[in-house]
Parts: sequence; structure tokens; C-alpha cells
Amino acid sequence: MKHSLSLLVSGAVGLATMLPAITAAANEKTINMRLGHVFAIDSPVDQASQEFAQLIKERTNGAISITIFPNSQIGGDESLARDLGRGSVDLAFVNPGSLSGLDPLLDFHYLPYIVSDFDEADKIFYNPEGILQKTLSQAMQKHRMEPLGFFELEFRAVTNSRHPVKSAEDLKGLKLRVPGSAGIREFFIEAGAQAVAMPFPELFTALQQGTVDGQDNGASITYNSRLFEAQKYMTPTNHVYAMGAITASQRVWNRLSDEHKQIFREAAQQAARNEIEKNRKLNAEYLQNIAKGGVQVETLTSEAIAGLRQVADRVWTKLEPTYGKERIDALRAEVNAMRK
Repeated sequence: MKHSLSLLVSGAVGLATMLPAITAAANEKTINMRLGHVFAIDSPVDQASQEFAQLIKERTNGAISITIFPNSQIGGDESLARDLGRGSVDLAFVNPGSLSGLDPLLDFHYLPYIVSDFDEADKIFYNPEGILQKTLSQAMQKHRMEPLGFFELEFRAVTNSRHPVKSAEDLKGLKLRVPGSAGIREFFIEAGAQAVAMPFPELFTALQQGTVDGQDNGASITYNSRLFEAQKYMTPTNHVYAMGAITASQRVWNRLSDEHKQIFREAAQQAARNEIEKNRKLNAEYLQNIAKGGVQVETLTSEAIAGLRQVADRVWTKLEPTYGKERIDALRAEVNAMRK
């Protein structure tokens, strides 16, 4: 993995607990904490959370113990975010892009075609001094969450049951289910597709019944949720790169000692680095399995990507009132500097 991957994690990663737990620590008792996330059991993110918890336990000599609640056991992303803000959950691995209902800036990094490959993602998304992490961090802190580090989710793709998508023109007329992100929704609308908002649990049936032609999740979700079984074509368009945040409740994070915070930073860097490596290996495997399942998987040409970026550029301008022109200008400058 390239040197730029050394920037994979920014900020501190820490654990926190409520006041009674801090009091218990003074009495040399174990501090017990809860960490929630929405990701499947044994997925790369779940493995990262388990590794993180184990490292903390080892490096604090058992003084801090973390219980993991995976697969939305204690709530979805938005519920976890609100509980973090209240201090009723200590830690979470969350997808900020799912929190735009809490704050529209939390899906700023979902603007289309910020990057189009992993090397570019390492330079732009995992730069702690870049506008993306600064914007996400400030927005989360506003809602009493402390972002402690960032990990990889995946690039999003387009699947459908009507025809192959080989260029921006092929998106015209497709009825695609989209998430709540303004960036994703406006990208498909600008390309001439019909963007349909729909809860994820309803998506598979909608694809089967033809209520929508397709959807825009990446290889991991498309494979693990079996969405490919109701689709004929898939194109890894890489129109949006999604990353997650290791997050603590400010109410409890601020009560930790500097020594413990340093332990958490180091543990987070290790867990996030390993998660990204595993995730990228699995991404290729998922695409292969989807193709084996009978789906025609397309590869975009450089000319096709350039055409999609032209669509994306119009969306960036269109969303300046939502995200702020100064932020979008700063992001443009970073991206342009990277591609020189």
C-alpha cells in the first residue's frame, strides 16, 4: 500500500465511559464501554471493531473493556449518532453519509467523482488537513460527537436490469433507487436518470418486481445483500467513495486521561489500516462472485469517466448553496492539485 496510506487515520481514537465508570476506574475496577455499528458480523468493519477493542484491552492491561454490538443491534447510524450525542453510547463505527438528516454537511464527502480510484482516495479522503475530514469533524463535533479516525466503506457502483451502463448517456431514463444523499441524488438526476428514494429493506423486492430498474450500492452491499440476483448488469462507476468514522461521545471522551487517549490513537491507526487492506481485497472478490452469478460486469473507459465527471462538475456547482461555495472551492483546489 502506498505511502499516502499513512494518512489513513486522523485525529485521536479513544474510548470513553460515563462518570460512574470513571469512578470505578479510581477503584481499580474495569471500565466497561459499549461500541455499536450497523455492519454485518465478521465484515471488515466488524473485524476492525473487534481488533480495536482487543488492542485497548491489552494496552490498558485490562483496565478498559469494550463490548461490541454489531449489525444494528443497538440502532442504525442515525440512532447511534444521537445516542453518542446524549452520551448513552460510548463509541460507534458510523457512516457519516447516513447522517445527512442530522446535518447536511455530514454527506459532503458524497459529492460525485471527488476521486475515482483507491490511490486518489488515499490522498484526498485520508488527509487530516484536507477539507473533507475538517468538514466532517466539525459537523460531528457540533452534534457532540468526537471523530477519532476514518476507515473505508467502498466505492459505489450502478446495477440495473435494462441495459449495460458504459457511459453517462446510458444512465438516461433509468429508474434508480438512491439513498438520502443530496450529492448522489442530484448526480443521477443531472445524468437524466429518475432518482427514487426508498428504504434499503424494500430494495430487493423493488428490484425483483421492476418497481425500480436498478440501484447504486457498491460491490460489498450488492453481493452480501444478494441484490445482484435481481439484476443483469453492473458497472463499477466509482461515482462516490464512502468512508466511515470511528466516533466517541464527547460527554465521555473528555473524561479520559491523556495516556488512554494516546493508546486509543495508536490502536485506531492499526485497526483502520488493517480494515482498509482487507476491504480492498474483498472488493475484488465480490465483483468476481457477482460476475459468476450471471451479472454482466462492465469496465468504464477513460473517456466514459471523463464524461461522468462533467456531469459531476455541474452537480458540485448546483450544490454550492447546500455545502457552501468556500468548501467546494477548497475541495476543487485539492483535487486539481492532486491530478497535476
